[in-house]
Amino acid sequence: MQSKREEKTKKSEGFMKSVLILMVSQVLIKLLGFVYRVYLTNRDGFGDEGNAIYSGGYQIYALLLTISSIGVPNAISKLVSERVAVGDEKGAHRVFKIALMTFGVIGLIGTLILLLGAGYIANVILQIPESELTLVALSPAIFFVTIASVMRGYFNGKDRISATAKAQTLEQIFKTVLTIAVVEIIVLMYGKNVTIMAAGANLATTLSVLLSFGYLALYYKIYKRNEQVKTNKEYKPEKALKVVKNILFVSIPITLSAIMSTLNKNIDSITVVRGLKKFLSESEAKIQYGILSGKVDTLITLPLSFNIAFATALVPTISAAIAKNEHESASKRISLSLLVTMIIGLPCTFGMVVFAQPIINLIFPNAPSGSLLLQISALTIIFSVLAQTINGALQGLGKIMVPAISSFIGLVIKLILNAIPSIGVNGAAIGSIVNNFVVFVISYYILIKTIKLDIKPLKYVVKPVLATAIMCLCSYSLYIILIGASISGKIATLISLIFAVALYFISIIALKIFSREEMLMIPYGTKLLKMLEKLGIYKKEKIR
Repeated sequence: MQSKREEKTKKSEGFMKSVLILMVSQVLIKLLGFVYRVYLTNRDGFGDEGNAIYSGGYQIYALLLTISSIGVPNAISKLVSERVAVGDEKGAHRVFKIALMTFGVIGLIGTLILLLGAGYIANVILQIPESELTLVALSPAIFFVTIASVMRGYFNGKDRISATAKAQTLEQIFKTVLTIAVVEIIVLMYGKNVTIMAAGANLATTLSVLLSFGYLALYYKIYKRNEQVKTNKEYKPEKALKVVKNILFVSIPITLSAIMSTLNKNIDSITVVRGLKKFLSESEAKIQYGILSGKVDTLITLPLSFNIAFATALVPTISAAIAKNEHESASKRISLSLLVTMIIGLPCTFGMVVFAQPIINLIFPNAPSGSLLLQISALTIIFSVLAQTINGALQGLGKIMVPAISSFIGLVIKLILNAIPSIGVNGAAIGSIVNNFVVFVISYYILIKTIKLDIKPLKYVVKPVLATAIMCLCSYSLYIILIGASISGKIATLISLIFAVALYFISIIALKIFSREEMLMIPYGTKLLKMLEKLGIYKKEKIR
């Protein structure tokens, strides 16, 4: 029989494997997202103005999508995992079926709002009339994403996270290929009409969502055929209305939190162009917003895409652990997730501050402006990723209103700062920093009051900061040397960034940020630990 320690290590390693699956998926998704955003920004006839039209419409779509579906996967996964943990398989499936019908209606309403209100939203709210077509093109996607969100939540709760990861990756592959294909077809048919090009790019989003939904529907059909949902007499089926109430009780606070995050970008889409037009031409105001939404936001959301794996995986695992009264297990998973989040967030934050202009020159050679805005905005990364992980933990612990409340407070502060037109588009970036900092502080305070965590400043702050400082200092020095040796800027940037990643990894190992137990929790950590023991970095554990 396995010892309790071995059993706990195995469970934690299983949790980290789920995180790894999602993280790899998110890396692929973000890289593919980079491809089509870089393509659009550098496409002749699109550029920063096209990004303003594309992003203005997309952010409204994202808001309606958030209202109808964003809180759904975590809510469903939480409720399903709780039932599975105590053996109520039929109850878990009942949650799924009722949620599918409920959110199908909500998704349909969202689609109709966007379709019928496109003209008013574009002309009155956004004050970007050209975005009307983009809103119409996106409207059908809301219904299909909402249904797909219920499916993803069910599979996450049943520990079938790979299904979610594959569906999201396939969606992004379709989106990348279709965006480029549709825009090129439009150019051939209508010429370089930026309005139609932006609408075509968003039409590609709708088509990719439909294809991804088709994959999930097929996966569910096969899964249902093979799965036997057992009837457990110990658990009586709840009435449909009560199940709906339970789902809404969990999903509404999670959705409110997501709405606050989405409103963060909608505040930019509504206030930036409106405010800048007071002292800039309309065209220049759109270009400034296009820089923020098309280039800067694309870059600073990259670490959030990697880190969302923790927020997603924490909700069902923490919910299941609490349902079985395994508080120590929940505490260890949260602590490890926070440590990895720090290790992800710090180098991304300060790496973008140091390499802002070289990165923009590398990725957006045809539109190289915006380095100062990127440097300011990069400071939001560390607070955003930490808040993301903490909020996932709080949702798993049942503190589902905390993320919504903290996000609302941060949003009000951002709205005030965005309303100061004299500081220009940089005000939006500064507002985002303060917003995410406030959300992090409030959420972290509630987290440590809810569950006991072993957070040591040396391990969680000092060592990661030291590793980041070593990385930034050495890699930027290498960049300067390469530029001085007449190496091209793009090649120098690539070499320096690759060197930075390698040096950072070595620094983490050398500083022994992870304990032996934490190393064993990481996928393939056993092999890595044995290798580090041979190198003398970690001492071999004595066999008793």
